[in-house]
Amino acid sequence: MSDFVINGFENFEVYGSRKRKVVSDSKMAAIKIIAAIFAVLLVCELCVYFFVVPCLDKVEISWSGLSSYTKESMNGVIMPCANKKFMNFSTAEAKSLVLSVPGVESVQVTKRFPNKVYINVTERKPVAMTFVSSNGRTVPVEIDKNGVLFNATSGLVNNDSSLPLVSGIPVENIPEGMRIPQKYRALMEQIDKIRNLSQNYFAAISEIHVLPKEYGNYELVLYPIHSRTRILTGRQLSEESLQYMLIALSAVNKIEKKAEVEEIDLRYGSVTYRTKSDILTRQTGDYIE
Repeated sequence: MSDFVINGFENFEVYGSRKRKVVSDSKMAAIKIIAAIFAVLLVCELCVYFFVVPCLDKVEISWSGLSSYTKESMNGVIMPCANKKFMNFSTAEAKSLVLSVPGVESVQVTKRFPNKVYINVTERKPVAMTFVSSNGRTVPVEIDKNGVLFNATSGLVNNDSSLPLVSGIPVENIPEGMRIPQKYRALMEQIDKIRNLSQNYFAAISEIHVLPKEYGNYELVLYPIHSRTRILTGRQLSEESLQYMLIALSAVNKIEKKAEVEEIDLRYGSVTYRTKSDILTRQTGDYIE
């Protein structure tokens, strides 16, 4: 009797174990099916992200480095390629269009999936300004250290006292983006070095006039802000020459007839000055220096 009960109990345990195993296999199969479905959906999403969206969506452009130009104006510059799909967007074309803006020195254009375009602009930094004729009007333009002319859009013309006015350079009607003649570019480099000094020397000068000489040479005439006396100097503009100019002006201010002093000549390593009457005499041909 006891043997029968034991045998029946053992058979019951085997049957229950088989039932649990069948249920466990069914759950595992369901999990595999669900995982496969998610994998297929993930692959489909990646295909849409990397292939469909770039082919159908227009590019989204992000600008950086702009200060003198607005994003709206620059979007207008690259309009020929701004409305293209990501796959058709040409970084070389966009770069060429942005570089056509005279005030842009360099640009980097980067594409990123699925439809992003990042454009980083380096603008030209003005070191001086001058005036040119445009459509019958005289307008200010800025000059960078490499002698490139570009629009005065930054507002520095009126607000930056370290930005000197340079006149006398033959730049009338020269289009934007063009360079001033080669022989005057060294002057722009000199001005750039002086502007980077801690002392703002150009705050004391209202104008730097280029005076052409024979054989393609030139000299400079400086016009101080708080004086009617003009300064004649050579073509080399430096901190030392400007300090020399300030000392000469200080000495002239101590002269009793300072109101008559029209010129201070620093060209030959010494300081000489001419009064108004001297200049008038020289102009009539009677003045001998």
